[in-house]
Amino acid sequence: MIPFYFQDPAPLQTEKTLSLLELIKNGGLGGQVIIGLLFVLLLIVTYIYFERLFAILSAVKVAPNFMPQIRSFVMNGKPEGALQLCVQENVPVARLISKGLSRIGRPLDDINSAIENAGRLEVYQLEKNISILATISGAAPMLGFLGTVIGMILSIFEISNAGGNIDMQLLADGLYTAMTTTVAGLIVGILGYICYNHLVVKINKAVYQMEASSLEFLDLLNEPA
Repeated sequence: MIPFYFQDPAPLQTEKTLSLLELIKNGGLGGQVIIGLLFVLLLIVTYIYFERLFAILSAVKVAPNFMPQIRSFVMNGKPEGALQLCVQENVPVARLISKGLSRIGRPLDDINSAIENAGRLEVYQLEKNISILATISGAAPMLGFLGTVIGMILSIFEISNAGGNIDMQLLADGLYTAMTTTVAGLIVGILGYICYNHLVVKINKAVYQMEASSLEFLDLLNEPA
């Protein structure tokens, strides 16, 4: 009879899955602190972005007939009615026009200076806290890299303590944790950068709107009677 040789079946390999919570949990105190800080920064980015976005969107809502009504009041010699209309609107453009209306009768340069000063205050209010987004967009990746360095140091420390018996599982967990902080830092930084630039674009549009309305008002005052 011909002998048959049976080979043992290859051992089944269990598929390993990555769990973010487990990586954070096993990442040690340093990694957990950094992940916690990045999460707080993410909450700050989210709050500032939506708070400023809604404020800017409400600031640029001007009635289509606002400037025609201002022109009608001024041409008919009724600045009080124009001032009352500005109070009802209560948006940056209306406040600038109101500042100019309160200076009617003075030289045009004085009116222009008053509107420009009021405009700077309005822009400052629109830009409130958005510099924090710029700071977070730069600081978050560096904070994530700090977590990476800490994770690498801990992994090297475990290797040195293990002597000749290196636990690859322990080393892999340390590297996973180190990369997790980097990814988290980059995500927060990218979101902060996108939110900051989007708000800057919105603010620039609001500034252009204020400038256009101010020039229209000055041209109105400069028209011959």
